[in-house]
Amino acid sequence: MNNNTTSTAERQKYDMQQLVGNTLRIGVSLACLVAFVGGIIYLVNHGSEPFDLADYQNFSYGNAAAHADYTTLRGIFSGLASFSAVGWIQTGVLILILTPIMRVLLSLIDFLKDRDWLYAIITAIVLAVIISNSIEGFK
Repeated sequence: MNNNTTSTAERQKYDMQQLVGNTLRIGVSLACLVAFVGGIIYLVNHGSEPFDLADYQNFSYGNAAAHADYTTLRGIFSGLASFSAVGWIQTGVLILILTPIMRVLLSLIDFLKDRDWLYAIITAIVLAVIISNSIEGFK
């Protein structure tokens, strides 16, 4: 019976590792796909414009006011809904940022399930720091 219990615990640990791995793979793949769609939309809308080699000796923001809406979640999602190239690319970046956060969250769940309190507390602190910094960045 003890061998069966150990086997079940090992299987659950393996399943959680598979879930974390799949989350990372799916998150990165989805982020790449969404950003790729944004690149295609950009090329469809601007691909026939003449190529102008930029002057990289002096940095300029270009038309920063036109892209200011894409620094908020509302702006990013409205750009996604309106099939804006920048909106799709920004959504891909957002998915890419959220992917490791999901990994930390899944690790926290796994540590809580295993009753590994030390690692659960450390992971909760890491998650709180990530979330607080992300919320602070949106202000």
